[in-house]
Amino acid sequence: MGCMRDASLDALENLTAEELKKFKMKLLSVPLREGCGHIPRGMLLPMDAVDLTDKLVSYYLEANLTALVLRNMGMQEVAEQLQETLGTGSSTHPGPSSSPPLPPTPALHFVEQHRAALIARVTDVDGVLDALYGKVLTEDQYQAVRAERTNPNKMRKLFSFAPAWNLTCKDLLLQALRDTQPYLVVDLAQS
Repeated sequence: MGCMRDASLDALENLTAEELKKFKMKLLSVPLREGCGHIPRGMLLPMDAVDLTDKLVSYYLEANLTALVLRNMGMQEVAEQLQETLGTGSSTHPGPSSSPPLPPTPALHFVEQHRAALIARVTDVDGVLDALYGKVLTEDQYQAVRAERTNPNKMRKLFSFAPAWNLTCKDLLLQALRDTQPYLVVDLAQS
């Protein structure tokens, strides 16, 4: 996640004050993934590039959204540089038809394929969180998941961070599940 934060910060710090203001206004109207809400306007408008980067990563957990907004502003070159730095290629975030064509959808990772079953059946969420703390989850994310009352709600909250995860993060989640819920993982793999 540090790489995502650094790349987004570099892109935003290179904007002029007017461009940063325009970025914030565009961010308020960009279509978001299901379950994501916009940063409140009163909180968003006074932010500098550093604070905005932190909010982008914590609210949306992805740099592709930053690139999408930059494209909507007509800053294709900056958006491409950001995506090249992250190695994400073309934006996979739903957006206007002016975006480049989307690449073919890759096969889903195990944790994505079995999301619903994992939400319903994981019983040792705290063990999973402990394994992911500091490697995949920040302190705030860890605490946000722990604050949920039921295991399904904890797993839903954990999966709300997943859109920003790369393959390594998903592999770490799978390993944590193998360590804490080995029979569940075997059962799901056979289904």
